[in-house]
Amino acid sequence: MKKKLVLGLFLMGMNSTRAQQLPGLEENIPFMVTFSKEAEKSWGDDDFNQIAFMVVPKTQKSAVYLRVFDADVAGKHDENRGGFNSTTKFSIYGTGCYSSNEQENKDPVGGYKKGNILFSKAFGADTACDNKWYTFGPINPAEGELKPELGGYVFKIITEGAKGDDGNLYRFFLSTHEDKNNKVEGGNIFVYEYAFRLNADKSMTHLYPYVDVNTIAIKEYNFDVDDDAYVKMISMSNPGTKVEVSGDGDWKESSFEVTEKDKNTSLDVQIVKTGNARNNNVVFSFTNQRGEHMPFYAIPIGAIPKKSIVVKPKGKK
Repeated sequence: MKKKLVLGLFLMGMNSTRAQQLPGLEENIPFMVTFSKEAEKSWGDDDFNQIAFMVVPKTQKSAVYLRVFDADVAGKHDENRGGFNSTTKFSIYGTGCYSSNEQENKDPVGGYKKGNILFSKAFGADTACDNKWYTFGPINPAEGELKPELGGYVFKIITEGAKGDDGNLYRFFLSTHEDKNNKVEGGNIFVYEYAFRLNADKSMTHLYPYVDVNTIAIKEYNFDVDDDAYVKMISMSNPGTKVEVSGDGDWKESSFEVTEKDKNTSLDVQIVKTGNARNNNVVFSFTNQRGEHMPFYAIPIGAIPKKSIVVKPKGKK
C-alpha cells in the first residue's frame, strides 16, 4: 500500500468555504478528538474511536486523497495527560465497508472493520506530522462501496485510540491533490457520532444533522458537555428548542417532533459555550423514530434554518 507523507501549512479557508473538510468550516469546530483506550471517558470520548465516511461521486474518475492534519499524538494541538505515551491508528476501508447493521457504522461494535482495507497507519509522537498534513492515497474512487442513495462511492475511515491515554486532535480533508487541499466536486464527508473539541472562547458551534423524508421524530444525544454550553435545536418549523445538556462523563437525551417543512433539510444545532473550560471534548449523535442514526455532513445537505439564538448572561431571565 502506498502512503506518502506531505508537509504543509494549516491554512483554513485556503479553498472554497464549502470544501470537503471535517470539521466543516461552517461548524466552527477546531478539531475532532479521539482519546487512546487507557483514558478516562469523562475526558470527553465515550468509546475511543471515531468512524467517518467519505463520499466520492461517480463522476470523479481520477484518484482522490484523504489528508489528515496533525495525525500524530504530541506537540502543538493534542491533549497531554501526564506525558505523551499514545498511539492513534487511522484506517481506510473500501468495498464492503458500509454495514447493514447501523450500529457498526456508528460505534466500534460487531463487524465495524468489515470491508476491503486500503490503508492503515499508526501514529505516535512524530514531529514530521505535528501541525502538518499527512496524505493517504492515491485512492481509486471505484475501490469504494457504491451507494447511490449516499451520493456515490463510500469509504469508511476508522480512527482508533490504540495505546496510551492522551487525546489526539485532528482534521480531515478529501482532496483531488496529494500535497494541497483541493476539493472533490460533489464529494462530502459525514459521521453518525461526532466527537470533537469545543472552542475555548464563548463562541457558537453548529451541527447540521440531515432530516430525510421519512423522519417524523428525532432523539438528540450528547455526552460530557460538562454544563459548559447552552444548546438549542433549530429547524425550518421551529425557531429553537432547548436541548438538555450533559454533565461530566454522562449522557443526556432530548426528543423532538418533525414536520413536513423540516424534511429534506438540515437542522441547525447551536452549541454556545458559556463556561470557562478550555479543553472541553464532547460527543453528539441523533436518531430518528426508527432508531436509525442520522448523518452529520461536512457540507450540509438541503436548506439550513437561519434563526439564531441569543445567549443571556447567567443570572438574568
